[in-house]
Amino acid sequence: MMTVTAIVQARMTSTRFPGKVLADLAGRPMILQQLARLKAATTITNIVIATSDDLSDDELAAVVTDAGYVVVRGSLDDVLSRFVTAMDAHPCDIAVRITADCPMLMPEVVDAVVTSFLELNADYVSNTLEPTFPDGLDVEVVRAAVLHEVAAISRDPAEREHVTLGVYRRPDQYRVANVAHDNDLSNLRWTVDTPADLDFVRKVYAKLGDEFAINDVLALLAADPSLARTQADGRRNAALDGLDTGAMKHQK
Repeated sequence: MMTVTAIVQARMTSTRFPGKVLADLAGRPMILQQLARLKAATTITNIVIATSDDLSDDELAAVVTDAGYVVVRGSLDDVLSRFVTAMDAHPCDIAVRITADCPMLMPEVVDAVVTSFLELNADYVSNTLEPTFPDGLDVEVVRAAVLHEVAAISRDPAEREHVTLGVYRRPDQYRVANVAHDNDLSNLRWTVDTPADLDFVRKVYAKLGDEFAINDVLALLAADPSLARTQADGRRNAALDGLDTGAMKHQK
């Protein structure tokens, strides 16, 4: 049986919203709410939090460790090497990359992307190559051996920062696929990059509790459209800009 490890990258030194990962969300640090949701994904074998060895992340490491999670610390800026450190410390067959600014992460989406990866026998599968899910539900699944391979050869600063970029920008070398939602929800913004984003997430948690699915949030927004945040409130991560995603395989 393959070992599927979710590696959650987290740090305190966010440029736009420093310390957001420990901001209060329904009575708990935001990252702990997200990790509780991730634990509900049935395809995940282990969870590792990959933070930096910088002093700025000491409090984060302590909070997560005290909550019973495994923490691995590495380079602040070379995030790819931090993932390699995590995979060396906790060997796995498959790594699932999650970022710690997604407290509305959906376990069912994690399971869908991992399941697609296994069914396709791919090297990389995500729901981000052609976004159709709300921003903040991003899931990337990559073969650990492939990530090790890219880490050993890449000197591109962008690939060191964005972790999986060195895999999916080489569809001629690696088997790459995308998972799409039945409806295009990519205009919705459910991530936390700013205090205004966090205010939205707090309202969702206040109204729905800490266990909810995509349709629950959509129903909430349909009932009160004024709550919604969209790409007009903040642009999605631009790591794919300039890449020929048309050359990549896509799986619905």
